[in-house]
Amino acid sequence: MKVIFLDNDGVICLANNWGGRAKKWKKYKKLNPEATSDTTAPVEVRFDDFDKKAVKVLNQVLEDTGAEIVVSSDWRCHATLEEIGEYYTSQGILKKPIGFTKLLGQCDQPKNYTWIRKWDLEQSRSLEILQYLHDHPEITHWVAVDDLDMGKGEEWKEVWGLDNFV
Repeated sequence: MKVIFLDNDGVICLANNWGGRAKKWKKYKKLNPEATSDTTAPVEVRFDDFDKKAVKVLNQVLEDTGAEIVVSSDWRCHATLEEIGEYYTSQGILKKPIGFTKLLGQCDQPKNYTWIRKWDLEQSRSLEILQYLHDHPEITHWVAVDDLDMGKGEEWKEVWGLDNFV
């Protein structure tokens, strides 16, 4: 099985798309005055739109490789897999994700692991992806696509950096 671990913000939801959810919420609230929180609004109101060019590139990669999508984005904390899947297809992505990475607290953590405050997000996301790979030995090929720097390179990143990072 081939998998793309996909982040959303900064990868398929670019800076020019950010802020759209605030406009969507304002419009939704006007039509639904009883709504008290955007967390109870439909998923299309909760999230910013995806960049059309980024979606086109992702779709080409999906077609060329036959890879499946696993969401590693923080968006996994704000919707169900079914909701995210419907949102992906509504935004033009050819495939729905097959899963989410676990949150760090649900992952096995290496003993004597040194956390570096500067790299906290990168380390967390890397360990979440490594846990998914551990839990799914059927994955033979994978890549992590993220705007966080999770690649190996510097000596101290050899412990937690990812080999297949873009």
